[in-house]
Amino acid sequence: MIESFKKTLLAGLGAAVVTRDKVMEGLDDFVRQGKISAAEARAIAEKIAAEGRREFEQASAMVGDKVRDILSYSDGKHLARIEALEARVSALEEKPARAAKHRAKP
Repeated sequence: MIESFKKTLLAGLGAAVVTRDKVMEGLDDFVRQGKISAAEARAIAEKIAAEGRREFEQASAMVGDKVRDILSYSDGKHLARIEALEARVSALEEKPARAAKHRAKP
């Protein structure tokens, strides 16, 4: 389970790197075309990078919260409850089988 989270985070980082490269290419094109200055391009790039870091931190915090929620279900309290429910289901499943055996005997 942890490996899948690692892969997901690494895929997100890879996407961020590709996006950063594309943003830089686009800004460089605007600078070459004279639509913006190099200083404006740097400011835009820094703003985009800051927003990306903020969004990544928020996403990481959300993933961390979800992982903690999932792991909290694996504590003994929940396992004991599940085992008790399984025992009740087994007992309920046995009742019809015993009743059928008693009906079959004349």
